[in-house]
Amino acid sequence: MDIEERKRRAHDLDVTVWVGKSGLEAVVDELDDQLSNADLVKVKFLRAARAGDSTEEQAAELADRVDAELVDARGHTAVLYR
Repeated sequence: MDIEERKRRAHDLDVTVWVGKSGLEAVVDELDDQLSNADLVKVKFLRAARAGDSTEEQAAELADRVDAELVDARGHTAVLYR
């Protein structure tokens, strides 16, 4: 599956992981579990989590922590693939 196909599939996904004021560390295990069961996971970065970093920067860091690939980052939402 290529990147464009992943983006198309991600469009209809619901957000299942929310990054809040507790930061990335609080969601790493949950995201890792979800990526074990589904190849695409949509993540929402709440205002309290962003703390000056862009969604794309935070999503890329999160992807590194769970050995995943950042498929897309738009607004405050990102899609990760493994």
